[in-house]
Amino acid sequence: MPKRAPKIFRLILPATSANLGPAFDAAALAFNLHLKLEARPAAKFSIQATGRDRNICGQLENHLILTTYREVLEAAGKLAPPLSLKIANDIPIGKGCGSSAAARLAGIALADHYGQLGWTDAHIVGEASRREHHPDNASACWMGGLTVARMSGAAEAQIATIRPKGKWPLLLAIPDEALSTEEARRVLPGHYSRADVVANIQNSMLLLAAFTQGRYDLLSAALEDRIHQPYRAALCPLLPCLQELTGKAGVLGVALSGAGPSVIVFLDPRAAAQKTKKFIAAHLSHSGLRAELLPTSIALRGARG
Repeated sequence: MPKRAPKIFRLILPATSANLGPAFDAAALAFNLHLKLEARPAAKFSIQATGRDRNICGQLENHLILTTYREVLEAAGKLAPPLSLKIANDIPIGKGCGSSAAARLAGIALADHYGQLGWTDAHIVGEASRREHHPDNASACWMGGLTVARMSGAAEAQIATIRPKGKWPLLLAIPDEALSTEEARRVLPGHYSRADVVANIQNSMLLLAAFTQGRYDLLSAALEDRIHQPYRAALCPLLPCLQELTGKAGVLGVALSGAGPSVIVFLDPRAAAQKTKKFIAAHLSHSGLRAELLPTSIALRGARG
């Protein structure tokens, strides 16, 4: 007889920042904001949510975690037993920080656990990537660190995980308003020039070198992008505003976090982080923009129980 899965299931998943400038739909970075989940079988589905966006996290109807859980088990020909969930969420929802990838992975992990599917990491990430339509957020969320990923067929993802060399302190700039990935994709052109594509390939390779070799001096150039950021800047005013600070007062580089509207700022570890944060806050205020400035760091661990 197959061994029964433990009744209580716990999972912690990090936030992620995808694209990282030129590495569109290919690379992402996990950072230390988390979705924490505890599940147990129950007579009916219920959710107790705390933390950021708890009203969204606590709604039973069209809940992304539970919808994914049910759909994966249904596709496997299995019933989805009702669950009682406790969710503690730190990840901003709808703001380019990988909230949907974390939720989908949580639902898939629940299905794998309670349905005893026996899926591999590649299958779990591949299923989340298929639902996300790109593998970058899902791979970084599940594996941690910096990941480069591509789909391998319809069901699995090929993933390379990189542990960045040196210290890479981060500052996340989060605006009040959300932005859907669909809206952010609608502004992208259907075709690109060869010069733009070549520039992005070069910068993506340079970006990997910066992280693997601890080359802070390469980062500002490596984050330059011609594929998505110039077209999304009008929807994400924090981006051009903060890009003006690159190379100043402890700012190594700036990139849109995923599809936006949040922005991830790479700080110079040799500078005083609090002083840099105050400098950035003053610049935003002077420009008439508001954002929550949240210090964080690269999460070297991905999903864990």
